[in-house]
Amino acid sequence: MSEIEGTVSSHLTRSVLEAAVQIGVPDREIAAIAGLGRELLGDDFLRIPSTALLRLWELICAAGGVGVGVRVAELAPPGRLHIWDYLILGASNLAEGFTDAARFAAVMADPAATLVVTADDHQLIAEFRGRPYGATVAAVVNEFSLTVLLHRARAIAGHAADPIRVDFTHPAPPDPGYLIETFGTGNIHFDQDRTALVLPIAERTRDGRPYDPELRQILLHYAKLIIDTARPAPTWEDTLRAEISAALIERQSAEIEVVAQRLAVSPRTLQRRLADHGTSWRRELEAVRCQQATRLLRDTRLPVQSIAGRVGYRDQRALRRAFHRWTGQTPDAYRRCARN
Repeated sequence: MSEIEGTVSSHLTRSVLEAAVQIGVPDREIAAIAGLGRELLGDDFLRIPSTALLRLWELICAAGGVGVGVRVAELAPPGRLHIWDYLILGASNLAEGFTDAARFAAVMADPAATLVVTADDHQLIAEFRGRPYGATVAAVVNEFSLTVLLHRARAIAGHAADPIRVDFTHPAPPDPGYLIETFGTGNIHFDQDRTALVLPIAERTRDGRPYDPELRQILLHYAKLIIDTARPAPTWEDTLRAEISAALIERQSAEIEVVAQRLAVSPRTLQRRLADHGTSWRRELEAVRCQQATRLLRDTRLPVQSIAGRVGYRDQRALRRAFHRWTGQTPDAYRRCARN
């Protein structure tokens, strides 16, 4: 799972993002989150940086107040979290569904966050172990996570799945009434050594969709496929360099105004984001020019003069000076070495 460590699913991110908008987090604050490109959130196989989701949770905490974790969960009904939800909903009973969801928790969450499920003849314990967050965010994420699990349990077994006990690692809120109402029990404990639901062993409700063992195998196979083939979403720097590269290819020049327009931001905003990422327009432009020039020298027989034009230089002398600065070689020497 090394490829997806430090990332979360696009479905989880999109669900939390849409909740943030409904709760009232300003669009400008969402837009400022590095790594949270809305255009990336429709791809099942792209993973969003966990740091982006954490920042989103911080904004939700600031805007939403007490009980906001439960509110976010209620805006993600069963089915909203894609394949992970259907691993639970497609199981023969609650224990099987939660066990499958625990086995493939990484299909939704950062592998650093786990779901541990244990069951006997009488009860099932679903323990959520999250990433180490600050106290405020941890409390909200804990409440969100257990509420999500509760809604999935009730989707399978109705109120027969109402919790026997609820444990949270965070301190009790001033008024826990919203949690008592949500979980349907007053047996809620805080400052515990785990965040967990203790549920009765419950079967599927008879009025629900009939159990299909073949469908369950398909879901398990697809969940494994997603984990095995998932890839991190492009970073902001990746996207920026791709747009610079596209501008060079299309126009044989790249001005900051042109690239800013392609990124749907103002040149001033682009300059500010460059500074926030510890880089500059000149540095990023030079990096793309170097990448393109080395590729063209290695993979084509274009003369150096033509390559200079393609990467935005007026003549080959300018390219030769820049290329020596980048690599310590002349373009001709690099081409000879690359082909030997």
